[in-house]
Amino acid sequence: MSYAVETRDLTRVFSGKKKRWWRRKPTPDEEESLGPVTALDGVSLQIREGELFGLLGPNGAGKTTLIKILATLLLPTSGQALVAGHDVTKDPFPIRQRINMVSGGETSGYGLLTARENIWMFSQFYGVPSKVSKARIDELMHIFGLWDKRDAKVRMLSTGQRQKMNMIRGFVTGPDILFLDEPTLGLDVNAARVIREYVMNWVRGQAGKTVLLTSHYMAEADQMCDRIAIIDKGRILACDTPANLKRMIRTETTFQLEVDTIRDTTSFMGLQGVKNFSHKDDISKNRSHLTFILEDEGPVAEILSSITSQGAKVHSLQKSEPTLEDVFISMVGRGLD
Repeated sequence: MSYAVETRDLTRVFSGKKKRWWRRKPTPDEEESLGPVTALDGVSLQIREGELFGLLGPNGAGKTTLIKILATLLLPTSGQALVAGHDVTKDPFPIRQRINMVSGGETSGYGLLTARENIWMFSQFYGVPSKVSKARIDELMHIFGLWDKRDAKVRMLSTGQRQKMNMIRGFVTGPDILFLDEPTLGLDVNAARVIREYVMNWVRGQAGKTVLLTSHYMAEADQMCDRIAIIDKGRILACDTPANLKRMIRTETTFQLEVDTIRDTTSFMGLQGVKNFSHKDDISKNRSHLTFILEDEGPVAEILSSITSQGAKVHSLQKSEPTLEDVFISMVGRGLD
């Protein structure tokens, strides 16, 4: 089988901050922050040609480091990474001709140029014939809803409009492999939907097109990806289709509760039968959203008792089928936030 991307025991270690003179003895946390940081720890992955592959992990898990290595922007400390059959360390130039990369929230572009001029300029860096690139730019600007802003200076574009411009820049070069690092970050619902649909159609409507996607939105990854890898602390915890990942915890029970904001959640993890737990606070509504992954329904009574003992009211309780977020919490022990 031909792989678009393959990594073998890929490791990247950053040296960390240099030690400085302390007027006092540093705390253990301060001492640890000065030492080397392992961003990737023996990562082995195979991404097939024509696959839309997702990578999920909390902040600092190693997602962006992995993409930068695959995009030949960063060298690995050890191990091997192959992109389109070429080694990123030994043979980066053929890789750069076949890839492109778009990151959410990036501020690429020259403010004195228009949106259209910026995209055209990037296409020339890749050697795309000017006539071809201009036709692609016009088509993509209509698709992404940026046509009315084609002659606007980049500095005058909103954050969402700039991200649309970045997405067009990613596709206009006609890459075989596209790295998307949280591409819908900060976009409104409609803009994010347009991008998701275009990416899925781009991969599935053309032979040999491959996407590696990182996302903070579980539903987005579930909807888009053929397979998903979950990464934490530089290690791959699981890799499979979204359906198979969810089957992994189907023997467990997931409960979601909406309650008045509670201050103490430490007692929940000490309850027998609670495998994992996460919570999000909605300050505007003075509510807490709790998610429990339980071995069975036995701990529910104790959970409710712990909540009410803090004077909080339970507004809703729902038992649900496992979601991708439940899988993530089960493996990582916390949510993405």
